[in-house]
Amino acid sequence: MKNKFLSVIKKKWLKSVVLTIVLFAIIISAYIGIMYAINKFTLPDFDFTKDKIYSITQATKDKLQNLEVDVTIYPYNMQQYVDDLAHKYTNVNKHIKVEELENLTSKLDWQNNYEVTDADSFIVIEAQGKEKILFSSDLYTYDYSTYEEIDITEEAITNAILDVTTNVKPKICFIEGHNSYGEEYFQYIEGSLITETNEVEFVNLLVNGKIPDDCKLLVITALKEDITEKERDLILNYIDNGGELLILADPNANNIKTPNFNKVLDKYGVSIADGMVFEGDSSKMMAGAPNFIISTINKSSEIVKNINMDLNVCLINSSKLNIASSEELEKKDVTSEILATLSDKAFYRSDLTINSLNKTSKDEDASEAPVAAMFTKENREKTSKMVIFANTTFATNLTVQYSVGYYRYALDMCNNQDILLNTVSYLTEREDNITIRKDKEDVSTYDVNDTQMSIVLGIIFAIPSFIVVIGITIWALRRRKK
Repeated sequence: MKNKFLSVIKKKWLKSVVLTIVLFAIIISAYIGIMYAINKFTLPDFDFTKDKIYSITQATKDKLQNLEVDVTIYPYNMQQYVDDLAHKYTNVNKHIKVEELENLTSKLDWQNNYEVTDADSFIVIEAQGKEKILFSSDLYTYDYSTYEEIDITEEAITNAILDVTTNVKPKICFIEGHNSYGEEYFQYIEGSLITETNEVEFVNLLVNGKIPDDCKLLVITALKEDITEKERDLILNYIDNGGELLILADPNANNIKTPNFNKVLDKYGVSIADGMVFEGDSSKMMAGAPNFIISTINKSSEIVKNINMDLNVCLINSSKLNIASSEELEKKDVTSEILATLSDKAFYRSDLTINSLNKTSKDEDASEAPVAAMFTKENREKTSKMVIFANTTFATNLTVQYSVGYYRYALDMCNNQDILLNTVSYLTEREDNITIRKDKEDVSTYDVNDTQMSIVLGIIFAIPSFIVVIGITIWALRRRKK
């Protein structure tokens, strides 16, 4: 009888152990199955962060929505977050796919063309027989004003896709030779223009003898001396043939005479005041700095098209624009649109020897004076567009102090870079590129190292196993007591 009773207990114990092991096996199998599915298929992520910093931005979606060329992204030996981001592009456009390689055996051309090995980390974007390679160092930049490393992975991948799928790149020509700022001050905006699939060239018209035939946009920055008559005539002829202009001016602090340059501006019925403007509205300036003017771009303007937010430009030591009357503009076959203005508390200073930041008796009212505008000139069958800002500094990588102990590149203040890039997109007829780009300060990533991964796996496997063992032990002890 006793043996029979023990036999029943053993059978029950064995049955419970078997059920526990089966249950544990089911849990482990489910985990392995889920992990396989995650690695095998591109599943959509849920990004609950306020600014959607872990999602493909709307800017990228806008740029790639009309893509009709097959694109393949090859991430190789990249960090997990880069792989994850690459796979998200497949949800942006059906023509984009991702292929991961275990080695470079099938890609000998990469080894020859780019001198890469199996130990290197990079991404190759391929389309239409063209390739663009991005190394790890291309996926971040460094802000020397804040000493922070900035992740630009999405921007780099998106622009690489555009680079290999765009057959014609607009050429942006910066005139040089008479300018207050040298080429080195425009390196950052030049780099941004290039990454957005433009060509950039600095042109000395006297040396070159002409404006390049393929110039899509001519940029004239603040002058330290007048352009020559020959340069003036080249620019006027360029305008008459439908050329587009972007002009970045500055106050005429040295009182230089620029009759030739003024002839160019007169084509559009605009001139630049010699003095400087200051803000009187504390909400329209950087803290305690009335010469750091913050103005919101006109929401109806083409350069903020389809952007559901205010874009603010921060002009530093700016002048103002004098625009001809509507009757005079009509005689010139010109239409105008104000892009940015001062507040009703702003003032204008013609005597630049005055150092005070407050309004003096010599200063004039500058209520709602324009500081940026766009013009369209009809000339027979040709149409020429021009956008002008009464400031150059805001477009440079000049480090400026805007408060005690606080420094920043002028281009990075407010939405300066976006406004400039959108202006170029408008003038080069690439409206699909008018957007707001991801705020680099909001980008952050997290990578799990080997130690942390061991801890995670320990939690997943060790703890359930420990619980099962404890459960069996307690059950066995209780059975014995009975």
